[in-house]
Amino acid sequence: MSGSRILEYEPGDLTCIVDAATRLSELQGELATNAQRLSLDPPGDPTLAQCVLDDLSGPLRHRFGQIRDLLIGITVVLPGGTRANSGGRVVKNVAGYDLGKLFCGSRGRLGTVERVALRLHPMPAVARTTVLDGSRWPELHRSQVVPSAVDLVDGRLHVLIEGSEGSVERQLASLGGEEAGPESWDAIRELQARLPGRRRWDGEDAPLVRPGPRVAYVEDGVEHPWSPLAERVVEALCRTS
Repeated sequence: MSGSRILEYEPGDLTCIVDAATRLSELQGELATNAQRLSLDPPGDPTLAQCVLDDLSGPLRHRFGQIRDLLIGITVVLPGGTRANSGGRVVKNVAGYDLGKLFCGSRGRLGTVERVALRLHPMPAVARTTVLDGSRWPELHRSQVVPSAVDLVDGRLHVLIEGSEGSVERQLASLGGEEAGPESWDAIRELQARLPGRRRWDGEDAPLVRPGPRVAYVEDGVEHPWSPLAERVVEALCRTS
């Protein structure tokens, strides 16, 4: 791929290795040519390095998890300039440490991200959204429906169903509700971008709730906890490299 920041791409394996300075929209555009995607949809258009360092995610977190769940390998530059690889399709692994998970949410404390190896998913044939009363979350959670995203905003559950046409139709029919367009998810991501705080959700009211992963986005900023263990691991790596 001349001029592309995708360094390696195996559509048949649903994996790729990408320069971490690549913007998410650039990667998604390249993947779309093979009807594939990275199932990560945070607000804005961050780089992949920002996705890792700031632990960014969007509505698709409900089904596909966070960046740490899609990251199968990483190349980083540690303090002092040491370059280290871990996991995925890389030349050399750092045995004993999962650098990808250590760096997720590290906000640059441990070093910089140079490239990432990612797990991809096929693009769904059909994607439709229904809006339900928020009180139906326990019912939805216990049902056989498999939504890709579920967000609670202003007492209303926004539910994204993806898959084959028949499967989507059956799941929507079982839920009922009011159908909404894809722009509803754009509005939800814009709302998320305006909310600086993120905390565990235990049933309390919040402007935006992702009930599956139990995350609430709130107006007051919340300091993310940081484990000194990760810093000690990187210090050990620097000493032994």
